[in-house]
Amino acid sequence: MSTTAVEIPGYIAGTWAIDPVHSEVSFVVRHMMISKVRGRFDTFEGTIVTADDPLKSSVTASVDLNSINTGQEQRDAHIRSADFFDVENHPTMTFTSTGVRQVDGALLLEGDLTIRGVTKPVTFELEASGFGPDAYGGTRCGFSAQTSINRMDYGVAFNGPIPGVPGGVAVSENVNITLEIEGVLQS
Repeated sequence: MSTTAVEIPGYIAGTWAIDPVHSEVSFVVRHMMISKVRGRFDTFEGTIVTADDPLKSSVTASVDLNSINTGQEQRDAHIRSADFFDVENHPTMTFTSTGVRQVDGALLLEGDLTIRGVTKPVTFELEASGFGPDAYGGTRCGFSAQTSINRMDYGVAFNGPIPGVPGGVAVSENVNITLEIEGVLQS
């Protein structure tokens, strides 16, 4: 594990509000064992605090699970149901960071992800995309992050067998999550 200081060109310490218009919370899951379904959440919010020492930075975020969008309303309604997210009882997914660390030059964002009332630790591979002025006299930051989770760990356990395929299931247990985040520096 590398212990050298983290160097991020143009880095600015501060508190940033996630700009949902210029950000994306998306996922990919294998469907019917042969293809991938992509989706996103259209409503989310969060705060990033970039500390003087980048490894002391933090993130909190909340995602409205009602805002799921896979491009197919019938599927989205099923995902909102008790079979999957159970949004009537668990309308949000939350993330609270517990630390940032650097390993062999790569940044890792660790934290607690809560879905359906179940909280589990996750690690995102993190990339600081940049810091700089925007067209409105403000300052912006950008981050990309990705992780994979097992949805069964969070009680998102519905699955249907594929007729004639022993062990075949309609939806993979593994879900890849990708974040493209733009933050606005708060005064």
